[in-house]
Amino acid sequence: MSGGLKPKHQRLVLVIVAVVALVGAGLLAAYALRNQASYFYVPSEMVSAPPETGRAVRLGGMVQEGSMQTLPDGITVRFMVGDGEASVPVQFTGILPDLFVEGSGVVAEGSLAAGGTFMADNLLAKHDENYMPRELEDMSEAQANKVVAETTE
Repeated sequence: MSGGLKPKHQRLVLVIVAVVALVGAGLLAAYALRNQASYFYVPSEMVSAPPETGRAVRLGGMVQEGSMQTLPDGITVRFMVGDGEASVPVQFTGILPDLFVEGSGVVAEGSLAAGGTFMADNLLAKHDENYMPRELEDMSEAQANKVVAETTE
């Protein structure tokens, strides 16, 4: 008997090593992306199955009418984000986006605090299909189309 592996066994060892390397690379990638993933919740999901406290997530819904309140510091706002089934209190400190108004859509990036308030780090205001930028409101349709064509080329 010879001491080396037969070619058939050498190929089998190479296949096993390749599979182990691929699984290891996949596990390393999943572990590295674990904290980078940001899950999206609507208010009813956040109320029924809240994420871990402090975990970075996104909350999307409508800013409820009459819920916006500016705190005495002048830069912190509180408001409720709802989806028709549930609502979540949100607190944000910073400059609000131009399109952020009550009754409009919003996506808040941040985390859920221990008291159940969503602490937003960033707000993304959404608008409907009838949105018109302020710069184009006073222009005629032809002028607006010209500006849009110039800026999108």
